Amino acid sequence: MKRVALIMGSDSDAPVVRKAAAVLDDLAIPYTVHIMSAHRTPVRTAAFAADAANNGYGVLVAFAGKAAHLAGVIASQTALPVIGVPIKGSDLGGLDALLSTVQMPSGIPVATVAIDGGANAAWLAARMLAANDETLYERLACQMRKMAEAVEQKDRDFSLDTSK
Repeated sequence: MKRVALIMGSDSDAPVVRKAAAVLDDLAIPYTVHIMSAHRTPVRTAAFAADAANNGYGVLVAFAGKAAHLAGVIASQTALPVIGVPIKGSDLGGLDALLSTVQMPSGIPVATVAIDGGANAAWLAARMLAANDETLYERLACQMRKMAEAVEQKDRDFSLDTSK
């Protein structure tokens, strides 16, 4: 199975990265976690992205706040799918990171999830990998059924009908 790289721009992003890691753990998807900077370690970041496919990765997830150029720098160096997770880390509440992540030039796409959306980034990475992995696809389908069953149980537990 292909691995997922969780790449944070700073160790302050770790709480959001942990949410992604928890989803990947639940789905038994192998991953690595790294700290790289688009601005402070650009050569290392570009080299990692350029070699990612050869190193067994299938999806790269970039977590960054403020200017949030990390996902774009990574996407510019690989043909693998890149998911950007904007991090709430400034007075702008993460809006700056969101806009920096979604506003990519044509040909350098970055799929972007919600601000601090680490868990959904992992779910999206899993779906991308599942396109070519039937076993993972079945694990995802099972998780989706469990989520639906949980909602149905909550409906049974909390629904009221006062019309009778």
